[in-house]
Amino acid sequence: MTVVPLAIAVDPRYCRWRHQFSLFISHDPWFRPMAIQAARKYPNLAEYYQKNATKFWDNFYKRHKNKFFKDRHYLEKDWGQYFSDDANSANVKVLLEVGCGAGNTIFPLIAAYPELYVQACDISPHAIALVKSHAEFKEDRVNAFLCDVTVDNLLERINPSSVDVITLIFMLSAVSPHKMPSILQNIKRVLKPDGYVLLRDYAIGDFAQVKLENKNQMISEGFYVRGDGTCSFYFSEDFLSTLFFQAGFNTVDISTYCKQIKNSHKNITMDRKR
Repeated sequence: MTVVPLAIAVDPRYCRWRHQFSLFISHDPWFRPMAIQAARKYPNLAEYYQKNATKFWDNFYKRHKNKFFKDRHYLEKDWGQYFSDDANSANVKVLLEVGCGAGNTIFPLIAAYPELYVQACDISPHAIALVKSHAEFKEDRVNAFLCDVTVDNLLERINPSSVDVITLIFMLSAVSPHKMPSILQNIKRVLKPDGYVLLRDYAIGDFAQVKLENKNQMISEGFYVRGDGTCSFYFSEDFLSTLFFQAGFNTVDISTYCKQIKNSHKNITMDRKR
C-alpha cells in the first residue's frame, strides 16, 4: 500500500469504545417502538439509523438550535499552529469543517484568524440555516452548504487538493464505522498533499458510553444509538490510527484526554474521555 504524504493530527478528546456483545433491547419507552419499527424494515439497524441520519440530526438542531454545544474557543489554544497564516505564502488558508452543526467551531476560528476561509458542510438543512443566520456569518469568509459526506462527492462543491486543514469535531463518531473509510477517501480528494486532518471525538470508556451500554442501546460493536435517533461510536487509539493509515494518512499525534467531572446535585462522578 502506498501512503500518500498527508498528515493527520488526531486528538480524540471525548472518545470511547469497548469490545463486547449485547442484545438490542432498550428500557426507554419512547425508544423501543422506534427500534422495533426499524428492525421490521432493516435487519441491520445501523443501516436504518444511517439512512435516516438527516432526519434525526435535523430534528436535533430544530429542537436545540445553537444552544446545545458551546463555542469551541479551545481549538485556538490546542491547534492554533494549523490555522494561522503561513508567513511565506500569499495564499489564504482554507479550512473545511465537516459536520459544522450550528457553527460552534467556525465562528470562534474566523474571529481569531482574519485571513482564514472556511468551507463548512453538514447533513442537516436546519444546521446550515443556523450557520447562515448567525450574526457573524459573512459570505466572503464562510461557504456553508448541505452535504452528506457518506454519499455526496465533495469534489462537486470544492476543488481537488485545495484545502489546507480539515476538521472533524465530534463528527466521525456519528456515522456507522462501515462508512468511515469512504468518508476519509472523500475528504482526502479535496485536501492538499501537505494538508492536515484534525479530529476530536468520543473515546472508549467515556461516561456517556457506559450509560448507553447500561440501557442496551448498542446496535453494533462500539456503535450506539441515543434516544433521539442520533448515533455515536466510541474510538480506541488503535482503531483510529489504523482507520486513517489504511486510508493513506500518516498520524502526527494522537492522545486521549481524560477528566473526572463531579455532579454534586446527582452525587455522581463522570469519567469523560476525549
